[in-house]
Amino acid sequence: MARRRGGVMSDKLKMELAEELGFADVVRVEGGFGSVSSRDCGNMVRLAIQRAEQSLV
Repeated sequence: MARRRGGVMSDKLKMELAEELGFADVVRVEGGFGSVSSRDCGNMVRLAIQRAEQSLV
């Protein structure tokens, strides 16, 4: 099976979530989301899921 190259979330949404969670400076200074910890990425996904669920209600 081929790997998906494009992400599900837009870069704008990811930065918005990173700012809300307080690690946007890490993304800006250290060169992208590759420098973000796994815990912070998990928190970002959790927040994105919460937002998606709220938009369905």
